Amino acid sequence: MRKPKHLSPEMSSESKEQHGLSPGDSSEENEQYSPQTSICLEPEKEPSTDFKPLRAMDQCRPLSRVRVEPQKKPNSDFKQFIIKKLQKTCQCSPSKAKNMIFGFLPVLHWLPKYDLKKNILGDIMSGLIVGILLVPQSIAYSLLAGQEPISGLYTSFFASIIYFLLGTSRHISVGIFGILCLMIGEVVDRELHKAGYDTAHVTSSLANGSTPSSHMFPEPCDRNCYAILVGSTVTFMAGVYQVVMGFFQVGFVSVYLSDALLSGFVTGASFTILTSQAKYLLGLSLPRSSGVGSLITTWVHIFSNIHKTNICDLITSLVCLLVLLPTKELNERFKSKLKVPIPAELFVVIAATLASHFGKLHETYNSSIAGCIPTGFKPPKAPDWSLIPNVAVDAIAISIIGFAITVSLSEMFAKKHGYTVRANQEMYAIGFCNIIPSFFHCFTTSAALAKTLVKESTGCQTQLSSVVTALVLLLVLLVIAPLFYSLQKSVLGVITIVNLRGALLKFKDLPQMWRLSKMDTLIWFVTMLASALISTEMGLLIGVCFSMFCVILRTQKPKSSLLGLVEDSEVFESTSAYQNLQTMPGIKIFRFVAPLYYINKECFKSALYKKTLNPVLVKAAQKKAAKRRIKEETVTLSRIRDDVSTHLSRDPLELHTIVIDCSAIQFLDTAGIHTMKEVRRDYEAVGIQVLLAQCNPSVRDSLTRGEYYKKEEETLLFCSVYDAMVFAMESQNQKGTGVPNGLESFQ
Repeated sequence: MRKPKHLSPEMSSESKEQHGLSPGDSSEENEQYSPQTSICLEPEKEPSTDFKPLRAMDQCRPLSRVRVEPQKKPNSDFKQFIIKKLQKTCQCSPSKAKNMIFGFLPVLHWLPKYDLKKNILGDIMSGLIVGILLVPQSIAYSLLAGQEPISGLYTSFFASIIYFLLGTSRHISVGIFGILCLMIGEVVDRELHKAGYDTAHVTSSLANGSTPSSHMFPEPCDRNCYAILVGSTVTFMAGVYQVVMGFFQVGFVSVYLSDALLSGFVTGASFTILTSQAKYLLGLSLPRSSGVGSLITTWVHIFSNIHKTNICDLITSLVCLLVLLPTKELNERFKSKLKVPIPAELFVVIAATLASHFGKLHETYNSSIAGCIPTGFKPPKAPDWSLIPNVAVDAIAISIIGFAITVSLSEMFAKKHGYTVRANQEMYAIGFCNIIPSFFHCFTTSAALAKTLVKESTGCQTQLSSVVTALVLLLVLLVIAPLFYSLQKSVLGVITIVNLRGALLKFKDLPQMWRLSKMDTLIWFVTMLASALISTEMGLLIGVCFSMFCVILRTQKPKSSLLGLVEDSEVFESTSAYQNLQTMPGIKIFRFVAPLYYINKECFKSALYKKTLNPVLVKAAQKKAAKRRIKEETVTLSRIRDDVSTHLSRDPLELHTIVIDCSAIQFLDTAGIHTMKEVRRDYEAVGIQVLLAQCNPSVRDSLTRGEYYKKEEETLLFCSVYDAMVFAMESQNQKGTGVPNGLESFQ
């Protein structure tokens, strides 16, 4: 019976990193190695070589090897597999058709079970509040996307209806999202420039309520018409990509967008949004810059034209900021006490519209206004198919950002409220929220965090709240929209900028992020700076590439260590991290904490040779010593041995076995297998055997396919480090004599 051992409350960070564990996982690993025991580990001290003869060789028990038999893989014929898959997919039955319809339209599943008494009040309240907030935001974000004000209202309306039918999340609010509007706007401006529209002239003419016309198209199509065509075509392609990704179940793409990367991307894009809206706050008529360095170019244009600032627009912007910023802060600080957030944006829009109308600000001070907003719906119009080659690449980044944010938000709120969502169905839902509205003069949509939080906090229970939101927007579209004719664009710019508050406040989280992970903080900064200073699309690409580079960097120079045995246990820990660990004379146990592949194979060899013994140098010394012994008979053997051991061995003990703990090696590639074979060959050349322990099935399979060992040598792979060590001791006892650092030729 073993003595009970007590777990120290602290473990060194090095040991945790080597196991790939968080602090909370440490006890789980110890339980895995030594069930029903706890182990006291203390910080580093000189490791003990007093092994208490391995607990009297475990009371002289014979070595019982643990053996595992691999599963027999079924003989798989690829052709038969495809045929069976197609037969299963193409079979049709009433139950399968019903399941398919109910799976594609989740509303058919949950709506008949709707608890009217329990849910209706919360759904109506949340739908009304979100609808009221969406009215000014939809109009404001239309400017950001380079579209007419009515397009934002169309977009929010159709997205709410379609997500009600197809979505599986009860809480997220799908509609306009600032980052996607920015990306759409950049594509629209680029295509307008290619088509020969003078954007500077357009901006000034739109401010006066007029629209230019173009002679470049066979059908009459002014600047606004062409902007809508570009926006709807990009939206259509983004939706197609999302539906295709859902069909092929490639949602795994979103795993490359880490939280740090997405946060940095949103913050960097927020600076670009703020820059693009600054001209409206000052009442300047400037062309919209695009491409690399557009943020800096825009600010150069703003400061070079600062003397043309419209004082009326500037004063209006400052007043709106003084109202909206404190109100946002109050909503955030007292959200637990406020049953409904204060709809300050709606009040500001109403007050500003009345002031502009009755004060005749446009006529008197030439203040830029929203202009005519028609009622009702325009006839549906297909996207311009000839534009698809121009915008297909842009739509890829837009679709990935859209579905990544939607899926992550839906899963986050589903986990919080105790229900499940289907990620692939969410991709279908957001895809059709883009495909169908693209025929109705809309632009790209996704879930938005700010409105989702409002929706949740105001009592939302089901997707029915989206219908209430759509009804509010429908009322505005049919009746109220023309009343916003005199609304100043500076007010819309202020609303857009104030809604960036959450993204810009991410800087407050950086100290904590730095303490948790310096690498994630670096990814955040690189993505943020690239998105702001280069472009949003390039910023996203640079962020993904840099994030993957960081993953490679972490495995390029991983941690490695020699291990010692914790007293009265079968647990091995790093001798550089803990004290009172026992090391066995003649045996070195080495752990490498990373996959072994082409990038870090040299690091693996150098670390192993440095911490144990370099067999290449030993072999060279042996040859050199043999030649010298022939030529110089006067040189004594002891002098040669002292000289060689001084340079080649830090450990005066005899080394006959190296055990490599493979528990942290996830996989081997071709280079890794060759490295393992080379290491074994080099050590065996100087009389040192190499044993592998705790190889996972992937590593075992790679070693087998790489012919690392012959059939009769399979015993050199052990299920535990302890078994490998006992085997090394017994095999050495059977030999009777050790190999002193591989220098037996000198005896």
